This record gives sequence, C-alpha cells and structure tokens, in this order.
Amino acid sequence: MAKSLHVLVTGSAGRIGRAVVRELKARGHFVRGLDLVATPDADESVVSDLADAAAVHRAAEGIDALIHLAATPDDDDFLTKLLPNNIVGAYHVLEAARLADVRRVVLASSGQVVWHQRFTGPLPIRADVQPTPRGWYAATKVFQEAAGRAFADAHGRSVIAARLGWCPRNKEHAEELAGTEWGPDVYLSPGDAGRFFALAAEAAADIRFAVVYAMSRPLREEVYDAGPARELVGYEPRDVWPQGIEDLG
Repeated sequence: MAKSLHVLVTGSAGRIGRAVVRELKARGHFVRGLDLVATPDADESVVSDLADAAAVHRAAEGIDALIHLAATPDDDDFLTKLLPNNIVGAYHVLEAARLADVRRVVLASSGQVVWHQRFTGPLPIRADVQPTPRGWYAATKVFQEAAGRAFADAHGRSVIAARLGWCPRNKEHAEELAGTEWGPDVYLSPGDAGRFFALAAEAAADIRFAVVYAMSRPLREEVYDAGPARELVGYEPRDVWPQGIEDLG
C-alpha cells in the first residue's frame, strides 16, 4: 500500500472516471474530481470544463498525482470538439500540473494511436512502434503523448501515458464491441481501469516518461504488449470480456 496521496482526476464523472475514483478511495487516497457535472464519491468535486484554465489550475493545487481522463472520446468535429477538449485541454492540464508542482501525471491515451499496426503486425504491438493513428481523435492522443514527454523532460516530472483499450460507455457501445472479431481482445473493464490508474498514481517516482497499454485479459490473442504496464506499475488485469458490463443494462 502506497502512502496516502492527494489525486486529481479529470473526467471523473465518466464511466472510467467513476471507477478510478472508487478504486483510489478504496486504497485510502484523497480524491478531487473535475468534470462537467459533480463527481460521485469524490472528497471534493470541481464542476468545470477544461477550457477554464483558472478552474483547472485551482483544482491542481495541493495535488500529488493527476490522472487526466477528460476528453472528447471519439472522432468528432475537430475545431469545435477535439481541438478545445483534447488539445487545449491537455495544455491547460499540463500547465496546471507544472504550476502546482504535481510530481506524477497519468495521461489517458488510446490504443487507436497504433490502430493500423494491428493489420501489419507483429502482435502484440509494442509501445515503441511508429504511431499509426486511426483518425483525428487518435491524432490528438499522439499530440498528448508528445506533450507529456516534453513536459517530463523540460520540468523533471514523472509522466505515464496509458494507451487504453475499449471500455464501452453504454449498451450500444458494448453491442458494437461484441459484434467485432477483435473487440474482446482489446477490452478494458471499469474495474481493471480503476486498478490500473491507481497503480499508475502510486508507481515509483523514478519513472520519467513511459508509454504503456492498459487492457483487460484478452479473450483469444494479446493485441497490445502488456509487459510494460506489468513491469513499471505492477498492473495485472483481472477481467475478461464481458466482465464489467453488467451495469450497462
């Protein structure tokens, strides 16, 4: 058990965010949430969007670790959705972390940044392969990873960029996953997501910058290399598709 941390979670009222807040609380950490709506179960809840730089900066004050989940989570209009939420938002979060001297930042990236590697192989896909983003959403995550690296190198902070698997947000999303041949192999359950991000917040301080994949156990084949997450933060997934979707109805 790591020492008790003060953790800021952005996007804390979303499906993954709620699971992360629950896991952090269960492990004895103080949790401040930041989202467009109040965050259930958080010790403190900041209601704001990422465009409000002052609110993001206030939310980061007194924080040991920052878990950045908030984003437009799919391909959408670039200028009105992806640019302000995923690009400018990431800038505000990293600037807030710099000014508040946050020592550990965990950035939620996506397996979509190496989308086309699935078709050219080999599997599992390593974290150091050339990015092959699926679209504009994935391109914003490539930017965020690069920004995290620049932040870590320039300011001596620790950054972990986590390329997440497919965590359905609703019943229709789960049906879409189930209808693909490969979806169950890149599934990420809320429970595993919560455990991963808690471990990433607690991980050894000597990690300067790392890219890892966070998935549940594959149903048939390992698509993304699970080794770095295991070795660096001690993450071992517990669930396998469809565990964790029961509450979607």
